Amino acid sequence: MVGPIEEASPLVAIVGPTAAGKSALALALAASLDGEIINYDSVQLYRGFDIGSGKLPPQERRGVPHHLLDCLEAGDQFTAGDYRREALRVLEQIKARARLPIFVGGTGLYLRALFMGLFDGPPRSEGLRRRLHALAERRGREFLHRLLGRLDPMAAARIQPRDAQKTARALEVCILARTPISEMQARGRSGLVGYRVVRVGLHPDRRQLCQRIDARVEAMFTRGLLEETRALLARQERSPFKALGALGYRQASAVAQGELSLPEAVLQTQVATRRYAKRQMTWFRHEPGIIWVGGFGDDPRVQGQVINLLLEVGIAARRSGGP
Repeated sequence: MVGPIEEASPLVAIVGPTAAGKSALALALAASLDGEIINYDSVQLYRGFDIGSGKLPPQERRGVPHHLLDCLEAGDQFTAGDYRREALRVLEQIKARARLPIFVGGTGLYLRALFMGLFDGPPRSEGLRRRLHALAERRGREFLHRLLGRLDPMAAARIQPRDAQKTARALEVCILARTPISEMQARGRSGLVGYRVVRVGLHPDRRQLCQRIDARVEAMFTRGLLEETRALLARQERSPFKALGALGYRQASAVAQGELSLPEAVLQTQVATRRYAKRQMTWFRHEPGIIWVGGFGDDPRVQGQVINLLLEVGIAARRSGGP
């Protein structure tokens, strides 16, 4: 006899551009809907990357459990596949406690890997990757792309000729697996099962968002981003920390190494972060099933709107004392 089909567990993911108040909204949802927060920001995974990543300090987390924060050393390598594996492990733990998982962050690729799955490719080879990037520097990015075109024309057609990172990864897979990456991707992926996912997107006014970004960048440098970056640079050995290439850290590193003045670094970080926010919105607009809400996540009216929206779709029951 076939048993009853297990009811899908609820899951909420908050998406949107940087500085839109996603963390504040996540805290409000967790407090009202008995939730736990799971980070999907690639830089916040690393210990020591606090100010520049916008990581919420422990004293501001209101006692809400946070997961996948400070779980890596600065020099550790971590892929989207690694994130999927760790997120699935945390999800099972939260499910066992009958609480609501709430994803918040800014690395859209991590969410896509979790919800849609990844093709079963070979593990990365740092040695091969270094050789491919050295080849790109010596012969040019277009040369690398032409090489991919000979090994996998379909993959080359989907990747821009000057996108050295994606080209190198596609070549890496083709060489290690001895199979075109496009063929491996066509075999299908295993998406997330057993969960009912509701994705809520914050869509604040663009002008106000830019103002918030500029103020946040200034505050990061005032709070000690340069000192944090110098401490990280001092810990580097032979291999540079990948996360030091992130926004803010990259510019602060240039100041620490005498390549930029502090005012130039602040301005460059503001401009780059505004552009990054625009790219984030472009990415998430192409993701299916997002419920968009106008405004910022730290606005109590927006928080109430999202809580009511989740209650209406039956995602969770209201706790006593919630807003």
